[in-house]
Amino acid sequence: MKKQLFILGTIAAIALSGCSTNTKDTNNSSMGNMGSMNHEGMHHSGSGQVPQGLQTAANPKYKVGSQATIKADHMAGMNGAKATIVGAYDTTVYAVSYTPTTGGEKVKNHKWIVQEELEHAGDQPLKPGTEVTLKADHMEGMNGAKATIDSAEKATVYMVDYTATDGQKVKNHQWVTESELVK
Repeated sequence: MKKQLFILGTIAAIALSGCSTNTKDTNNSSMGNMGSMNHEGMHHSGSGQVPQGLQTAANPKYKVGSQATIKADHMAGMNGAKATIVGAYDTTVYAVSYTPTTGGEKVKNHKWIVQEELEHAGDQPLKPGTEVTLKADHMEGMNGAKATIDSAEKATVYMVDYTATDGQKVKNHQWVTESELVK
């Protein structure tokens, strides 16, 4: 009986050790200042639902339905992936640092959160260093987390479908900026 309990306990420990979520910034990017993050808790695919108040882009460089190549490494398998544009929106986009509500290490320079995913943000761009509360659900522990804005820029952001370079199909990924796409 003790041997069976020991075996069950060992199996449970092994299974649980494989379920950890490490979201710290590795900052090992060969792509300049884009940052390379381990996004194991990231919701790669989304519902396609956009935040309330987000405005469709009037004249996006990449039209809905067009193809582009992603030149960003927010997640493994993203850089170099062929994407289909699902939506294009004009907003202020932010890189933020926050500690997940689920605990764990601080996530640094997470890209991207849009103005409409910040609680009580109003319609004016916020400055780096401003403390905010996130309404986004891109990663486990993000929604409701307190964050600090690292950078802010007015930009067209895109929701995209793509097949990662490892073969994983991703639907409605939020967000890629116009500067992170090439034809």
